[in-house]
Amino acid sequence: MNQHALVTDIGGTNARFALYNLATNELSAITKVLISKHDILLNLIKDYLQAQAVKINMACIAIACPIGDEDIINMTNNDLSFSRSELIKELNLTKLEVINDFTAVSTSIPKLPKKDLVKIGGDEPDLNYPIAIYGAGTGLGVSHLIKVNERWISMPGEGGHTELPMVSEDEDRILVQLRKKFGRVSSERFLSGNGIVNIYQALLKINNLPEEDITPDVIVKKALDNSCPICLQTLTYFCTFMGRFGGNLALTLNTQGGVYIAGGIVPRFIEFFKASPFRSAFEHKGRMSYLVKKVPVYVITHKDPGLFGAGVYLQNSLK
Repeated sequence: MNQHALVTDIGGTNARFALYNLATNELSAITKVLISKHDILLNLIKDYLQAQAVKINMACIAIACPIGDEDIINMTNNDLSFSRSELIKELNLTKLEVINDFTAVSTSIPKLPKKDLVKIGGDEPDLNYPIAIYGAGTGLGVSHLIKVNERWISMPGEGGHTELPMVSEDEDRILVQLRKKFGRVSSERFLSGNGIVNIYQALLKINNLPEEDITPDVIVKKALDNSCPICLQTLTYFCTFMGRFGGNLALTLNTQGGVYIAGGIVPRFIEFFKASPFRSAFEHKGRMSYLVKKVPVYVITHKDPGLFGAGVYLQNSLK
């Protein structure tokens, strides 16, 4: 058996590749590729392996879409698709695991070092209870962990496509604007990179300001340097909605084991996030507020929890 396996973390914007050392649990040769419209996953993998001058016989592909038993996998937020059987044949694999990207992130959690976590409120975790994981990036990923016979089992889902409730008239106005644009408005329409832009453009319309094309990065930058009131308001709403959504997850499975925030967005403004209404929105659950107040929240600051978790998942499957 080769010591290294191929692990991937494929999101709606970028594909990440790495080698995972099955003996030491370490990642190496981490490479990020911007996904273009006509990319073929098999070719991306072959290019990566050729660049590393390494042969592998096992792989775990973590990818941002629902995973079933079908051979053909089609992504949700871009045009990338692939065939499991083709990958096994063309790469001469003895083992291939294909999992949801947040299954990978959730699998990483029991082995993440404390230095890769930032705690935001709550008590100490009770690991006899479930754990919830969610994160905003190109989309909104959601997963859970439950302990069965001292072993953590990941429960993948598509919770990012549920609806997010509004709790005030000001928030209702934002929802009205998004409903005009999308019809049905999922939580992902608020809690993602595009979600930040959606909130910003809705606030422009509410304030009778001309619509403009803008990127999430620019909105975040202007919010942090306090150069744009609408940007500041946008980022504050984003943090509030993140708190509400996370609190809903905490209630759904009583996740006294903790709630973990992954994804590429929140770690970019962690100090702003800690000072924002996030935690108060997380705990604002009426008669159940006393329960949610105990639940600790952690922001994952590890650069590649999806890659690491894919390796851990593959390693666990070998056992």
